[in-house]
Amino acid sequence: MTRRTFFQAASAPLALAPLLRAKQGNAGGTPTKMGIAWTSYMSFWRPKDAYLLLEHCHELGAAGIQTTLNGDLGKFRARAEQLGMYVEAMAPLPKNGDVAAFEHALQNAKEAGATALRAGYLSGRRYETFSTLDDWQGFVTAAHKSIEAALPLLDKYKIPLGIENHKDWTADEHLALMKKYSSEYLGVCLDFGNNISLLDDPMDVVVKLAPYTVTTHLKDMALGPHPTGFVMAEMPLGQGFLDLPKMISLVQQARPATHLTLEMITRDPLVIPCLTDKYWITFPDRNGVYLARTLILVNKETGHGKPLPNLAPLSTDERLKREDENVKLSLDFARETLHVRLGREPGISRPEQHGKTSV
Repeated sequence: MTRRTFFQAASAPLALAPLLRAKQGNAGGTPTKMGIAWTSYMSFWRPKDAYLLLEHCHELGAAGIQTTLNGDLGKFRARAEQLGMYVEAMAPLPKNGDVAAFEHALQNAKEAGATALRAGYLSGRRYETFSTLDDWQGFVTAAHKSIEAALPLLDKYKIPLGIENHKDWTADEHLALMKKYSSEYLGVCLDFGNNISLLDDPMDVVVKLAPYTVTTHLKDMALGPHPTGFVMAEMPLGQGFLDLPKMISLVQQARPATHLTLEMITRDPLVIPCLTDKYWITFPDRNGVYLARTLILVNKETGHGKPLPNLAPLSTDERLKREDENVKLSLDFARETLHVRLGREPGISRPEQHGKTSV
């Protein structure tokens, strides 16, 4: 018995496979497809060529990629179709009424055969970016104008756009955003872990946003204490505390065609300073219940999984290797325990050309 068949046999009594199958009209269902987001390599490798990323993720056995599109898109699309891999694009939302870059991204997505786009309005983190409530409210106003500018172009190009919960909107705020702008082409890029930083319960986030999810950032998380609040870290799938089978099931019950796209960011834990005054400035409607619930979760989960990452002692080569290993570990867990559908069997090693890429 191989390692793979052992894991499949061992997990069969849990009946995870039927739970995670997308209901798409066939009797047995189709396992969810899973790919890799460019952001899984944002820390060290930082691939700047979409074609190179596509080839590398194919070597690992992924079913698709989510990436910024560049290079020869005709060649890229032909190769993706040859490999049977899905493509999701990353796009900038309109800013200050300028839709040129957003429309260009939509045109590229069409040319590349992308099935969906991912966008995020805030590139930073809410509790770090804004120092006053007025600053946050100004951001909210600008975000609404940006979405309003994007909607006609989404209707024109007919590509679903998922706005990520990127440590900016709480689950309730994001849900209100989706309800306000009812469009078949506007949805959510559902990140499974980000909203812990906003003191949201991660399962509650999935319950609320799954019906609007057109693309995902699948990840697992670990927590630890900190004098100013707590720390949270992305972990290889299966090494954190998230109930991934249930979360995936909720997404697939609501949106069967949505792909699972791994975002395994290899980095040191992020500090969430929820015990500081500045943190609370942009949360006028939050109260101590959110804080207490989250700190209870931190205390409950601390020390139960793998040690939190500590990359400082590692060399550049060791960090690059760790990044690749974390992605591979996540794919192995998805294949063997979650029974999601990847692409081909993984290759033995990274293609030689990857070793020549600067990081």
